[in-house]
Amino acid sequence: MPTTPDVAPRHDEVDRIVEGWRAVRTDLDVAPLAVFSRISRLSRYLEVARRGAFADAGLEGWEFDMLSALRRSGDDALSPGALMHETMVTSGTMTTRIDKLVARGLVSKNRSPHDGRAVEVRLRADGVARVDAAMEKLLDAEQELLEPLAPDGRSALADTLRSLLLTFEADDPPQR
Repeated sequence: MPTTPDVAPRHDEVDRIVEGWRAVRTDLDVAPLAVFSRISRLSRYLEVARRGAFADAGLEGWEFDMLSALRRSGDDALSPGALMHETMVTSGTMTTRIDKLVARGLVSKNRSPHDGRAVEVRLRADGVARVDAAMEKLLDAEQELLEPLAPDGRSALADTLRSLLLTFEADDPPQR
C-alpha cells in the first residue's frame, strides 16, 4: 500500500499569534483569538473588495448600503425610519445621508401619496443602475474570496456565523 508523504499542518499568522500568547500567558484561555482574529483579518480582505466594487460604480460604502436597502424593498421606496432600521444609523445621520443622495440624483424624497404626513425615499434610475453594478461586482469579488471553500464548507460557515450573530442581533443591533 502506498504511503502518503507526511504533510505538515498548515499554520496561518493567527496560529502563530495564539501560540505566542499561550507561551507567555499560560493562565489565559486564548481560544477566542483563533476565531475573532481570523474574522478580523478576513474582514480586511472583504473591505478591500467592497471598496473596489463600490468605487467602480461611483459609490461610497454608506451609499451602497442605502441604495441596496431601497433596491431590496420591492418597489424601491422606503420611509426614512425604515431606512434607519435597514442601515442601523441614527435619525440625524439618516437625514444627512438622504439629502446627499438626493443632491447626487440617486434618490428622490417626497411626501407619500398614501399619507401626506409621511416621507418616502425612492430610487431614481441612476441609483438603480449604480447599486446594481456595485452588487454584481461585489458578488464576483466575494465569490473569489470564498473560492478556497467547498460549497458545503461555505454553507457550514454561514450557518455557524448566523448562530453567533443572532445572539447579538436579538438584544441590541449596532448603530453606526
